[in-house]
Amino acid sequence: MRDADLRRLAAGAVRLAGRAGDEAFYAAACVRSGVLGLEPPGRLARIGAVLVRHGMIAGALGAGALRHPDRVAVRDDRGELTYGQLERRSNALAHAWRARGLRAGDGVGLLVRNHAGFLEAAFAAAKCGAKLVALNTAFAPPQVRDVIAREGVDLLVADDDLMAALDGLPLRLGAVRAWAQGDDQLHSIDSLVAAADPGPVPRPARPPRVVILTSGTTGAPKGAPRDEPRSLGLIGGLLSRVPLRARETTVLAVPLFHAFGFLSMVMGLALGSTLVLRRRFDPEQTLADLAANRASALIVVPVMLSRILDLGADRVRAQAPSTLRVIFVSGSALGASLATRALSAFGPVLYNMYGSTEVAYATVATPRDLAAEPSTVGRPVRGVTVRILDDSGRPLPPGRTGRIFVANSIQFEAYSDGQTKERIGALMSSGDVGHLDAMGRLFVDGRDDEMIVSGGENVFPAEVEELLCSHPAIAEAAAVGVADEQFGQRLCAFVVPRPGARITEDEVRDHVRENLARYKVPRDVVFLSELPRNATGKVLKRELRAPAEAS
Repeated sequence: MRDADLRRLAAGAVRLAGRAGDEAFYAAACVRSGVLGLEPPGRLARIGAVLVRHGMIAGALGAGALRHPDRVAVRDDRGELTYGQLERRSNALAHAWRARGLRAGDGVGLLVRNHAGFLEAAFAAAKCGAKLVALNTAFAPPQVRDVIAREGVDLLVADDDLMAALDGLPLRLGAVRAWAQGDDQLHSIDSLVAAADPGPVPRPARPPRVVILTSGTTGAPKGAPRDEPRSLGLIGGLLSRVPLRARETTVLAVPLFHAFGFLSMVMGLALGSTLVLRRRFDPEQTLADLAANRASALIVVPVMLSRILDLGADRVRAQAPSTLRVIFVSGSALGASLATRALSAFGPVLYNMYGSTEVAYATVATPRDLAAEPSTVGRPVRGVTVRILDDSGRPLPPGRTGRIFVANSIQFEAYSDGQTKERIGALMSSGDVGHLDAMGRLFVDGRDDEMIVSGGENVFPAEVEELLCSHPAIAEAAAVGVADEQFGQRLCAFVVPRPGARITEDEVRDHVRENLARYKVPRDVVFLSELPRNATGKVLKRELRAPAEAS
């Protein structure tokens, strides 16, 4: 055998050993959290059969129904369902869809807000081996139609208030009402479940896939399909950093169609948690839900956390239950000022995850990380490699800003159209730029495609946005680059003042000038009543940039 072959074999053996070590680490985290535990032999065999038949997504619910059938799985605006009820209802829905002609690999679109109907439809689709397409409930009808056509949706599940604008949409298997309003239940989940068999569903011809859409903040949203996870890393890696525990209560405010919301849903059911859902986010209702349910965890995107804190620190401290151990945040930039406010109001319970639809997760910042460096997104999770590379793909030392690349076993392969993110070996671009400090903590400095060059100087809008948000008179801010004849590009800042506060354009510029380099001072300042955001709180900069460039 040649030396080159021996080296390849040795490298392969090292990779296998490393992967085995990672899986053992993830399994230990799952045991500590209660996802895995000692079970009677008969029940363990049945749980194993469920996982073999339906995989990890639907298997998380099936295992919960076997372990604690009478525990409440979901509590929403209409009531609650136990694990046993949710398992039987999703079985019945799967049987009804199979009878309608749904085959493994067919597309099931979910245009559904946060309530039990999303879970019923998602797990029914998984049990059929379908391709589940999670549709953004904030999309305009033309966007929904475009995604349905592009992603190959055969059956649409939608809430009544979202389905009205889609009348006449050609769907091979029609539409099902998830949140049926009024007494008419025709074509609703409830009517299908009532008439179908709640017994076990046969193993599908192929495993399910999940298509999560990118946020579309700078362009058209793209479908990012994923196969069933074959590793405990997706859950075990997070549980090694975020102390969620089995059979507790989680207030899940993040939209379930979002990658973070979907992952949190599956992880919560794997833990045997009770998930508290509301169709629409309301900061006062969320705070009340935490108190009424004695919740141990709150899962939010940063803008939701900000709006809860805007209710007042005293009110938050008075209503937040002593049981609250985890506030899990992701989906967009948290920022140092919001992290500091949250730690002050809630105590050391804040966990910030950095990732993307494409790479899944990369790092998690713990309360200790955030107390030391409020702007960090934390350190890489076990099994994840994070590198900062220059434009030539060479690694940069700590403190130097470059493009963020991530390698792990849970990143996606390609978008639905076959395109993918830039790759360098096993590393995939996250689309962001940032730097590592000497302690190995990651800091995100901005989007790779948002950097502007003004008068020959590189400017990342995120740095300016973070500084503006620290001003006591500013509630939120965004900055974009627009074309400029003299400087090539100039920075335009959009500022939302706090209620009752007064601030001028010159005061905005002076605040930046006193804290950052002069070339980072925005030449234009526009005051708004609110920033345009998508359903997960990300600022839609394309809607800001167009009028700014036209002026």
